[in-house]
Amino acid sequence: MEDMDRRYELRLTAEPSRFAVVRRIVQAHLRHWHLAAVTDQTLLGITELLANVHQHVGATAPCTLRLRAATDTLTVEVCDDSPDLPSARAPEPLDPGGRGLSLVAALCKEWGAQVSETGKTVWFTVATSPVPSPSLLATVPLVAVEVPAGALQPVLAD
Repeated sequence: MEDMDRRYELRLTAEPSRFAVVRRIVQAHLRHWHLAAVTDQTLLGITELLANVHQHVGATAPCTLRLRAATDTLTVEVCDDSPDLPSARAPEPLDPGGRGLSLVAALCKEWGAQVSETGKTVWFTVATSPVPSPSLLATVPLVAVEVPAGALQPVLAD
């Protein structure tokens, strides 16, 4: 597949009611590009970036979502018209928010943000190959986290 076939751009407003449609569109592109293995982390990252635009730039703020698949990575960019750069926070356990970019950082290969002439671009990359072997994954230690009762708030799906 040529690189030109592995680029996609979508202009939208950052309204949560549209996020489900955006996720379906992205999921279809990832399947077409044979990148279904990275769908969950990609969709979660996109949802977090769009939610940040909604919350910090404006409820109906226009933005652009870009996908670019290379040989071993998928790059996702969300561009908006605010020059204010985001930063990952370390919220207290009972804080209701502030975990989005930390979550993106944990799920992705790398992420960043840069100011542009028209606002900013927040991006992340996802490794698409090689996929770690099951034996390698078995060596990763599991970490248990105790969550205080009532700390988690229910989330309504779109």
